[in-house]
Amino acid sequence: MDLSELPLAPIATATCAVSLSTPNSISPVLLSRARGVAAEHAVISKKLATDFDTRAAKRLGELSTITAALKEWDEASDSLQELTTLLHDPSTDNELRTLAADDLPPTREALTSASDALKSSLIPVHPFAHLPCLLEIRPGAGGSEAALFAGDLLRMYQAYCSNRGLRATLLKYEDADGMADPRGSDAPLQEAVLEVETPGSYGILRCEAGVHRVQRVPATESKGRTHTSAASVLVLPSFPAEGTGDQGEDSFDDPNSDYYIDPKEVRTDIMRAKGAGGQHVNTTDSAVRLTHVPTGTVVAIQDSRSQPKNREKAWKLLRSRIAQSRREAREEEMVALRRSVVGVAKMGRGDKVRTYNWGQQRVTDHRSGISVNVLDNVLEGGDGLERVMESVKTWLGEMDVAGLVAEEEQRNDMK
Repeated sequence: MDLSELPLAPIATATCAVSLSTPNSISPVLLSRARGVAAEHAVISKKLATDFDTRAAKRLGELSTITAALKEWDEASDSLQELTTLLHDPSTDNELRTLAADDLPPTREALTSASDALKSSLIPVHPFAHLPCLLEIRPGAGGSEAALFAGDLLRMYQAYCSNRGLRATLLKYEDADGMADPRGSDAPLQEAVLEVETPGSYGILRCEAGVHRVQRVPATESKGRTHTSAASVLVLPSFPAEGTGDQGEDSFDDPNSDYYIDPKEVRTDIMRAKGAGGQHVNTTDSAVRLTHVPTGTVVAIQDSRSQPKNREKAWKLLRSRIAQSRREAREEEMVALRRSVVGVAKMGRGDKVRTYNWGQQRVTDHRSGISVNVLDNVLEGGDGLERVMESVKTWLGEMDVAGLVAEEEQRNDMK
């Protein structure tokens, strides 16, 4: 159909209504923040052109992603504005108007993509994202059924790591009988700690933190009734036992570091490991218990026959728990702000995050709202679990953006 046959006013009105809605997909306060970053980037670039400085160069690199994303957004926004102007202008000839109308949908898509990229670039990288991690799994409400489900989760994460080439080892395993080896034990699981040694695994798996709930008919249920049980998953950052050796946020020696622990504040107890008799592990005082007195945090390791190895594992776990608690304490203020703005609570060990329904073969994540009917595939650490995790990461990104908007609005209100 020739566009010249249509009245000009309706075309202009409709086009304007569609095109003007797209630039609003990014908050003005975020756009203002991005422009501030771009201005700082320009100042540092000018300075480095005549006087190189290592710290300034590092800062420039941190700002480059946001600056590039803003440039892409500006180009897409300008293109959309130009097309809109052509479609509004009664003097535009029919051929040019047709070309503008054809270019409008892909330009709008480009602007939407650029908006998403700009928002993502503004989200600060989590300070632990580049680190390996520890997955702590414990049964919750539900008795022996909860312990069985905790074992299912442990195997699920082991399979997920194996499927995706993530190096994972069992740092700690303890059942109700005190056994430190899952092989040959039928006792309910009390606690398991899976160390995922691959750098960046914290960023991959931090979305798994929280309470996981299971709905199924236990093997001991004679009347076929469905029971609900739960297990908790805590994701902690891990760090090489020797530390960086430098001052900074990753240092074991810097009092300002999340990983710093004053040895004088830690009580060490050495004892004989618990468990069934006859094991070599029970014939020596090899078990190590560390207590961080200021916080009351306790870590006990008895997995190895070697006391030094158990001590090393205990210190690694203690540092991870303390670092995580310090990070959470710093986030409390922002969490409260986000909750007031977007109506969501902090995701943590006390929140129900996912339900595994055996009868319906369904897994539902309560944060992103996704449901998948491939329970077996999820428990095998397959693509179903990956799909659920990706949806949660998207949700986390949306919450981060909401937090950024709230933070900027609060800063503007205080000016």
